[in-house]
Amino acid sequence: MSEAERKKVIFSGIQPTGVFTLGNYVGAIRNWGPLQDEYDCIYSIVDEHAITVRRDPVKFRQQTVEGYALLLACGIDPKKSIAFIQSHNPNHAQLSWILGCVTQFGELSRMTQFKDKAAKHADDINAGLFTYPVLMAADILTYNADVVPIGDDQRQHLELARNIAVRFNQRYGETFTVPEAYIPKVGARIKSLQDPTKKMSKSDDNPNATIFILDDKDTIMRKFKRAVTDSETEIRYAEGKDGINNLLTIYSCATGKTVQDAEKEFSGFGYGDFKAAVGEAVADWLEPVRTEYARLMDDKAYLKQCWTDGAQRAFRLSNKIYAKACRKIGFVDYR
Repeated sequence: MSEAERKKVIFSGIQPTGVFTLGNYVGAIRNWGPLQDEYDCIYSIVDEHAITVRRDPVKFRQQTVEGYALLLACGIDPKKSIAFIQSHNPNHAQLSWILGCVTQFGELSRMTQFKDKAAKHADDINAGLFTYPVLMAADILTYNADVVPIGDDQRQHLELARNIAVRFNQRYGETFTVPEAYIPKVGARIKSLQDPTKKMSKSDDNPNATIFILDDKDTIMRKFKRAVTDSETEIRYAEGKDGINNLLTIYSCATGKTVQDAEKEFSGFGYGDFKAAVGEAVADWLEPVRTEYARLMDDKAYLKQCWTDGAQRAFRLSNKIYAKACRKIGFVDYR
C-alpha cells in the first residue's frame, strides 16, 4: 500500500476518572465513532496517567472498567479500532523513559497543566505529575500516530510531543512520525449550567452544573430546569446571554438543528418551556448510550475479551516502533 493509499493513524486517550460529561461527549467522544471509517483508530483508557493523583484502588479499578464500557457504548467498535487499557501495554511506560532522556527539564517546567495541578495538589507534587507529558508523548509516538484529537488544554502537550519526536529523529535518525493536531470541524463548547462563563466540568462542586451522559431522564430534566439564564425573556443567541447561548448550543448538538433554527422554533416561548425542551432533547439523545452501557456492564466477560484483544493488538503494533527506537539509541537486542 502506498503512502497516499494508507489510512492515517489517530490516537486518543481518556482518563478513567468518572463518568463522561455532556461536555466531554460533545467536544470529543461523539466524534470518535465516525473517525473509525476515515482513520486507523487507536483508543485507550489511560489509567497510568490517572495515578498522578492518589486514588482509592477499588474505586479506580471499577472506574477503569466503566470507562472502557463507556467508550464502546459511545460508538467505538473494537473490531474496527484498537480499544485497550493503557497499563496493559508496557511499551507506553518503557518508551516514556527513553523519551524522557531527550526531554529538557525546562520544557516540562513550563507546562501550564503541571503548574495548575501542583497548585491543586500541593501536598503531593510527585514526579509523575511533572513527567506526565512525556508519557503522553509516548502514548502517541509508540504508534507513530499521524493525528491526535485535542482540546485547548492539550495543545501545549502535543507541541511537546512534536518537539520530542523531532529531537529524537535529529539525534538518532528517522524513527517517529511528527503528529499533527486533529481539530473537529464543528467544535461546540458546552458550559456549566450554573455558571455558563465556565466550561462544564465533572469536578464542579455544584451537582446541578453538570450533565453526565449516564444521568437518567429525571435527573437531566431537573438539572436543565434549574439552569441559569438571564433576566430577559427572548430566546436568542447574543452577547451577554451566556446561559441562553449555552442552552441553544446544547439543543443544536442534541437535535442536529442550527442555532438559528432553534431560535425560530422557540420564538415566543418562555424560558421554562425552552429549558424543558432542551432537557427532553438531551435525554433522548443520550438514551442509546445509557442502554448500551448497561448491556455491556452486564457482560463483563465480553468486556474483558475486548480489552484483552485490544491490548494484544496494541502491543504488536507498538512493539515494532519501540524496538526500532531501542536499536536507534544503541540498546542490545535480546530477541
